Amino acid sequence: MDRAVLGWLSFRLLRWLSWITFFLYGVYFVSDRSAHLNSFGQLLHTTEVFMYGSALIAVFAGFFELMMREKAGLRRPKFGHLIPPKA
Repeated sequence: MDRAVLGWLSFRLLRWLSWITFFLYGVYFVSDRSAHLNSFGQLLHTTEVFMYGSALIAVFAGFFELMMREKAGLRRPKFGHLIPPKA
């Protein structure tokens, strides 16, 4: 396996894990809001880091994933394909 393909797969994995973290933490936040707010009704810093940070990491990992896919010379993957053929 080429280093560029391995980098592309790494960024792809990071992107998916970040989005899953974002949505699961969102469900956790909606289920129990009081655990994530201080006495003034503001978000705790840890909640902000998980909610905004995971989405931000997912977006930038997507950008780097596209960059590495072009660098590896791969086609756009179809649904269910792990590694698409070379372009």
